[in-house]
Amino acid sequence: MDILVVGCGKMGGAMLRRWLDAMPARFTTVNRSGRALPPGTEHATGPDALTGRRFDAIIIAVKPQQIPDVMPAYTDLLADGGCYVSIAAGFSTASLGKLVGDQPVIRIMPNLPALIGRSVNGLFANPTCQDKHRDLANELARTTGTAVWLDDEDELDRLTAIAGSGPGYVFEIARSYVAAAQALGFSKETARALVLETMGGAIEMATRSDQDVADLRNSVMSKNGTTEAGINVLRRDGQLDALLRDTTRAAYDRAVELR
Repeated sequence: MDILVVGCGKMGGAMLRRWLDAMPARFTTVNRSGRALPPGTEHATGPDALTGRRFDAIIIAVKPQQIPDVMPAYTDLLADGGCYVSIAAGFSTASLGKLVGDQPVIRIMPNLPALIGRSVNGLFANPTCQDKHRDLANELARTTGTAVWLDDEDELDRLTAIAGSGPGYVFEIARSYVAAAQALGFSKETARALVLETMGGAIEMATRSDQDVADLRNSVMSKNGTTEAGINVLRRDGQLDALLRDTTRAAYDRAVELR
């Protein structure tokens, strides 16, 4: 297949590296400079450099706010029977349809662990899509991690708030945890190692277990022990639960605004 990738930021670049390693396709990438592109992809500076070419799929990897200005210039480059695949958060298939016409459009909502093959990908296809388009999107997603097909775009926006933005929440929690370890007297390097190994081990344990995470939490605590003392602070007045609800709700509301 001949696939065009429009834009190549952190997310697009992370996914492209996985696709180049695993998929028997020819990838051409459009970005301004061509710097930091993974080896194996062709580079174009814009649509004028692609005159006369047609692509089996056009992957939209620019920021959602840029789509209305960028994508109309690429509509003539889609081959008959091809499809658009968007990895932009929030921007709906209906809004894309207003720009590219009545074409097959699939949205994939990935997250940054695509770089190591651990992305959680939510997928939604508009009614124009055929099985071959779904198969391609499924392959694009599974090459970077897992593929979860969703029934409607509101569900995709809710997934964005949990999984798409989720690594950012985790990194911010880790940052704060490292700072707390430093405040207890550890060096930055030691604090980072302690926190990331602790978080990584706990998450892997939970992933391998069938137990509810609350039960796993309880298994760490002993009555009047150190863990209970810390957990009591984390759960004080339900602040942590409320903060995470507000966090994910804000991300979802922003996804809705971008539709």
